[in-house]
Amino acid sequence: MGRAFEYRKATKLKRWGHMAKTFTRLGKQIAIAVKAAGPEPENNPQLRSVIATCKRENMPKDNIERAIKNAMGKDQSEYKSVTYEGYGPHGIAILVDTLTDNTTRTVADVRSVFNKYSGNLGTTGSLSFLFDHKCVFTFKKKPDMDMDDFILNMIDFGVDEDFDEDEEEGTLTIYGEPTSYNAIQKQLEADGFEDVGGEFTYIPNDTKDVAPAQRETINKMIERLEDFDDVQTVYTNMSPEA
Repeated sequence: MGRAFEYRKATKLKRWGHMAKTFTRLGKQIAIAVKAAGPEPENNPQLRSVIATCKRENMPKDNIERAIKNAMGKDQSEYKSVTYEGYGPHGIAILVDTLTDNTTRTVADVRSVFNKYSGNLGTTGSLSFLFDHKCVFTFKKKPDMDMDDFILNMIDFGVDEDFDEDEEEGTLTIYGEPTSYNAIQKQLEADGFEDVGGEFTYIPNDTKDVAPAQRETINKMIERLEDFDDVQTVYTNMSPEA
């Protein structure tokens, strides 16, 4: 398994928090997708991708349908995607992905947590060099796939050469530059892959080891950040727990 896959798999539960928080986050993404291109998945690639991710996270069908219906009656036009960057305790780099309709409120909430844990909220771009920003797609592998041919073809659409395979789940995970998201999704669907779930992520270039007591403090900070409804995902360069 590659560096990106192992890091994402090891930290998934911690980054996404409890199931209710995950469903809230996905519900907001559904609302944004519906606002962008309507409630019909067959006519809305972004919505199809979010729904595939919902299925992978075991979000009930009724919840998905309710989120789509609710989104049709709401104005999501003011939501903005903002990433806040800073150092937490023990020199751990932290990125906080948010989706907000009030940046003044959100930055105040995020800063209050950094201050509480003796961290330092930096300026945009100040820590991004410590992470690779990638789009990620996970989907079921077809029987008897020739991976060399598959990757060679997908490179033309912006996919990285490295990929990860989860034999237990029977899935493939591929990575690319964020600007290639639409081209990759379109080609995967054209190739007949179903339930293609795509998202954006930050993967640390290198991870930093911490002592157990330090990890506990950092995890408390992450949990406090994830309590805010505006926060979508929290990323760190802390090494995954063994």
